Amino acid sequence: MSEAIQSCALQVEAVSKVFLDGGTNPLLIRIGRPKPRKKVVAVDGVSLSVARGQIYGVLGANGSGKSTLIRLISTLLVPDTGRVLVFGHDVVKDEMAVKRLINRVSVEAAFFRVLSPMENLLYAARLYGLDAKLARQRIVEILDNLGIDPQRVGEPLQKMSRGMQQKVAIARAFLTSPVLLLLDEPTTGLDPRSKREVQQLVLDLRADHDATVVLTTHDMDEADRLCDRIAILHRGRVVAEDTPAGLKSEFGASPGASLEDIFMALTGHAIEEEEESARIG
Repeated sequence: MSEAIQSCALQVEAVSKVFLDGGTNPLLIRIGRPKPRKKVVAVDGVSLSVARGQIYGVLGANGSGKSTLIRLISTLLVPDTGRVLVFGHDVVKDEMAVKRLINRVSVEAAFFRVLSPMENLLYAARLYGLDAKLARQRIVEILDNLGIDPQRVGEPLQKMSRGMQQKVAIARAFLTSPVLLLLDEPTTGLDPRSKREVQQLVLDLRADHDATVVLTTHDMDEADRLCDRIAILHRGRVVAEDTPAGLKSEFGASPGASLEDIFMALTGHAIEEEEESARIG
């Protein structure tokens, strides 16, 4: 593998993904008048490149295509057009090689909820072939950094809050020290202090383990604090891409423009309005 490819952690090249929404009414099928299913373009010709060691943000409202893009990168979906390369490996042709390099955190993380955080994380460690003793030490360290009381690591997850469960999901991803970490709105549902703890852990992971991070979020402050570069996604397309300072300089109407101001300038809506529109539509 060339040095140029190794220095590029992620390449997304003209990738598109289309879904068919809803189902056909059975009654219309019986009378010979099936209604065509509507095509929904979730990701529309997206191209981006993430350098090794970067924290790269994808900003967008719910329904903008952020989560679909993460699923395409993580091999959970197959692109309709284009290709995705993770450290030079094609996510379709080299799926297993890609899976060894990545880990993903999403808002719908799956667990054995009758088991404790420690039991869930030790199970994950076994799947990745980690030494049990070292894994246990690492688990205690990560959970402590996330502000989880050591006395609670033996409680069943089903007795814990949504925010606490999300912290365990984040701990599971950090446990394997992936070279590419995909964070799909990782701090959703967390209180401000917990958000800060997670954000600091992301920065530490990058610094200590040479990790590359792709972060999807609609939290403008989080993106501004963490990200080296940001792509703004609107209706499945990248409408702007630059450093946070570069976006503010190019699209800001005033020197003190915020990322929220930039988002409004590029999409015509505040991100909260975009989300409300996505829910109604």
